[in-house]
Amino acid sequence: MNPIRRVGVRVEGVVQGVGFRPFVHGLAERLGVSGHVSNDAAGVVIEAEGPREAVAGFLKALRTDAPPLAAVEGVSVVDLSPRDEPGFRILDSDASGPRRTLISADSATCEACLAELFDPRDRRYRYPFVNCTDCGPRYTIVRDVPYDRPNTTMAGFPMCEACAREYHDPTDRRFHAQPVCCPDCGPRLRIVDGRGRPLGQDPIARAAELLRAGMIVAVKGLGGYHLAVDAGHSRAAAVLRARKRREDKPFAVMVPTLDEVRRLCHVDETAERVLTGRRRPIVLLDRRDDGAVSDAVAPGERRLGVMLPYTPLHHLLTREFGTPLVLTSGNVSDEPITFADDDALSRLSGIADAFLVHDRPIQVRADDSVVSVWRDKVVPVRRSRGYAPEPVTCAHEFPRPVLACGAELKNTVCLASGRRAVLSQHIGDLKNPETLRTFTETIEHLSRLFGIEPAVVAHDLHPDYASTRYAEDTDLELVGVQHHHAHVAACLAEGGTDGPAIGVAFDGTGYGLDGTVWGGEFLLATCAGFDRVGHLATVPMPGGEAAVRQPWRMAAAYLRSVADADELAVARRQGSDWERVRRLLDSKVATPVTSSAGRLFDAVAAILGVRDVVTYEGQAAIELEQRAERHHTDGYPADVVDDGSALVVDGPGLVHAVVDDLRRGTDAGLVASRFHTGLARAIERTCSEIADRTGVRLVALSGGVFANRLLLDRTVDVLEAAGFTVLTHSRVPCNDGGISFGQAVVAGARDRARS
Repeated sequence: MNPIRRVGVRVEGVVQGVGFRPFVHGLAERLGVSGHVSNDAAGVVIEAEGPREAVAGFLKALRTDAPPLAAVEGVSVVDLSPRDEPGFRILDSDASGPRRTLISADSATCEACLAELFDPRDRRYRYPFVNCTDCGPRYTIVRDVPYDRPNTTMAGFPMCEACAREYHDPTDRRFHAQPVCCPDCGPRLRIVDGRGRPLGQDPIARAAELLRAGMIVAVKGLGGYHLAVDAGHSRAAAVLRARKRREDKPFAVMVPTLDEVRRLCHVDETAERVLTGRRRPIVLLDRRDDGAVSDAVAPGERRLGVMLPYTPLHHLLTREFGTPLVLTSGNVSDEPITFADDDALSRLSGIADAFLVHDRPIQVRADDSVVSVWRDKVVPVRRSRGYAPEPVTCAHEFPRPVLACGAELKNTVCLASGRRAVLSQHIGDLKNPETLRTFTETIEHLSRLFGIEPAVVAHDLHPDYASTRYAEDTDLELVGVQHHHAHVAACLAEGGTDGPAIGVAFDGTGYGLDGTVWGGEFLLATCAGFDRVGHLATVPMPGGEAAVRQPWRMAAAYLRSVADADELAVARRQGSDWERVRRLLDSKVATPVTSSAGRLFDAVAAILGVRDVVTYEGQAAIELEQRAERHHTDGYPADVVDDGSALVVDGPGLVHAVVDDLRRGTDAGLVASRFHTGLARAIERTCSEIADRTGVRLVALSGGVFANRLLLDRTVDVLEAAGFTVLTHSRVPCNDGGISFGQAVVAGARDRARS
């Protein structure tokens, strides 16, 4: 005898908009289980009744056999009285109650939908918006929860009879697929000029024709507009640079197939997996010498940012065009990506020659994500479309809900509650007014979607950051978090530990506790607090922010005590400006001091003739890394001394060694390599001294300087050889894109320490 059992089940996680209710319906029918399933604001609610063994199998399969896009975080079960309920039904959603459900990130077109897209017999043949429960837009179209069609930007497209049949058919893969549509009832594609006038009857073919002619086409994607040109057309790429005001920063490239990626770049198994996965980020890959992409696309770069098509529209366009396309954010440099149609025609009409547009509104703007591959790990550089708003699960509960406002550059925001930290999509640089509006809108949208009402707001200590001012204007309890502590805390939380650890936080700038510019820090840290136990030697920044834009100024600062420095090539290139800056240094006016590792890289890059002036953040350091010889080299020595308050790494000594080697006629690539190795060994020596004093042998590496794979490689090698356990980032960026997560972690840890 197999007695009847009825259970009430709550499933939480990413379980809406991913075909979970249809999956539950099919599972119940297969196992002979009756009952019902519905969405509510917290997730999925089920009542299931049947023979005890069948119900046990049903409960197990909820976790083990969930749909591809689902992420089941929890399944809670209570026993109920049997009701002898016939059949299994999907009920209407209930929007009441606490909001704990998670929204799926946008997902690349699945193989089944691609097959339909290119099947002439299918009613969705060449339809640019084909999707199903396993793929398509999610976060960028969601207005509210539960995730049902009326709460998305598809609400304005009533389903035709054929789509409605699929939507209501439990055997169809579009059963309860909220964005379901077809040419008869869904969004439509057009190609227009800058005034909105039609340019042709076949938008895809016309766009490809214009691209072949060297024109710039604005393409409306999932999270905003891109600007597209032929990646093999040097003049077109140069025109795009001029109109977009993007002098040197590399463009990303979209190619039709994985085979085409292999013709452009070296692709290992990890890169292949992420290129072809559902998230479809831009992947930074080492270029082949014979790759058919114009030098104007990524001038002087060893690496190329490459992605595969992730929407039906992209598949159609790349297949029609046939060769690689530049696909870069639709904006003028330093502005946020354009996502509203009228705004796009207004802001981009001076850049684009034509617009490939559609009438499905975008609710949330989201740039493409960017990742790199390091030691078989996918490392986020910019976490956005395809990843946001999926949460980072933490080892500990947040005692009170937290809003973390992030940094000024590469801003993200984070909302944390329970054990979830919801990191927003990349927002950008808050110095831009439109980006600041996006910042506030994102906070409001995520708070509404996830039902998080923060009790605490965490912020950077810099008083002039827009994110700090926003925090101070709230009525919430303020938690100020030092910039580099946030970096280290983010890395610790990713590693599932509260510390203590030796946190090595190397970046460009961060507001220090002493009011100076930090950026080359050794912190003895837990998630709740830290002591600054070491740092790079401080040097002046002649002209303040001007020294960030002009690395040769940092060379002048580091070379103050070097004999005959005026005879070096970097000095001669600047002429009278060099002497003017030397006088500024002597006067100590407008020369704030810094311990920044980023500024140390700038100085070496200028001395080696790599880069005197930058047009984007980190450019000098990136080009210095690419210039460095990749084979193992000896490193320059750097003294580590105790000044009574902290260990101080002799950065000027490293620079002097660079100059000595350069004067001996050593190749600049070898000098750059020796500098990287010398800095890595200085990090190890400092950590070893701290470990000898404290017994702590866990090291967390964070900050944007560690996006440098060569430095990261050599630092991890020497630390592990010295017996340290080393934590690095793999879920949030090591750069300022991860600061908001670290701020939230610190606020939560301090809350726990008080409780």
